Amino acid sequence: MPIVIQQIETLLVDLPTIRPHKLSMTTMACQTMVIVRMRHSDGIEGLGEGTTIGGLAYGPESPESIKCNIDTYLAPLLIGQPSSNLNNARALLARHTRGNMIAKSALEMALLDAQGKRLGLSVAELLGGVRQEHMPVLWTLASGDTAKDIDEAMLRLEQRRHCDFKLKIGANPVDHDVRHVAAIKNALGDRASVRVDVNQAWDESTAVRGIQALQDAGIELIEQPIGAREQVGLVRLANRFNVPMLADEAVLDSRDALDLISAGFSGAFALKIAKSGGIYGVLELAHVAQAADVGLYGGTLLEGTIGTAASLHAWATLPTMAWGTEMFGPLLLQDDIVESPLEYTEFGVALPSGPGLGITLNEDKLAYYAR
Repeated sequence: MPIVIQQIETLLVDLPTIRPHKLSMTTMACQTMVIVRMRHSDGIEGLGEGTTIGGLAYGPESPESIKCNIDTYLAPLLIGQPSSNLNNARALLARHTRGNMIAKSALEMALLDAQGKRLGLSVAELLGGVRQEHMPVLWTLASGDTAKDIDEAMLRLEQRRHCDFKLKIGANPVDHDVRHVAAIKNALGDRASVRVDVNQAWDESTAVRGIQALQDAGIELIEQPIGAREQVGLVRLANRFNVPMLADEAVLDSRDALDLISAGFSGAFALKIAKSGGIYGVLELAHVAQAADVGLYGGTLLEGTIGTAASLHAWATLPTMAWGTEMFGPLLLQDDIVESPLEYTEFGVALPSGPGLGITLNEDKLAYYAR
């Protein structure tokens, strides 16, 4: 008898953050994850995670919609399907449902985890093999308070936890944000690189003024300064300044990558498994970028340990990423729902070992934090 998908369970899990996390569109004090438990007829369980930022503040999917749409529409398509045929599962979901990329990513993650456990291989090995086992991780300074952010950065440097920092800006007037960022860069000096994420908050004329000031302050990378749909404007900004632009919300999949590159974009792409519908989709995007010599950056939607581990398995199959990663999501949370946390040392994180994702749930913690 062929091995098939038997049951798909979803759980909403609320974990408090270690501090308020301020972005241009919201301030987070709690992260909600959708945990997928996919059980197969051979007794193996695959784990997946779907996570976004600030409910509906960031994008078109919320934790509640992810859970509802998996339970109502996506899971019924997969029940009874062959467990080891990921291409078939992805095609089914693409043919019968639109959008819902985070939900699809969580399901693909669970399929890969189960297949790895079944074969005794890690997800990275399923994808062709590991090229890097320890990946650099930056830290986002997002308290909104200049002195607190400087103290936090100094502590992370002293701990040898992070030596690259990103600042979330865009919620305040541009001059205020520039002063905030410049003061932090001045305090850190050459000991650390400083980047900013504007999260689409500026129009193009504001971006021109803000980017010039940030470039003069020594900022190394500007992430998504204008709206996701303003691709032509992003190309103009990339070609106008020496400081590179990082496309994030503007590049969801390989087609977006092709469009931006064809329009003359130079800079870097932020890879996120959630926005690309899963690991296979994000690697397709990465390969287009590599062909055009566009730099890569391993992005996050502040996933917990399960989603972060899945991203790390994807990044591990790529050459060294020019701009590193921001896979710090678990460090932003006060607690965890897994038996063994990820290992963050020497300004980076180790790829988890073991079959599948290499992650085991802590059932007591899961029950405590499940909604």
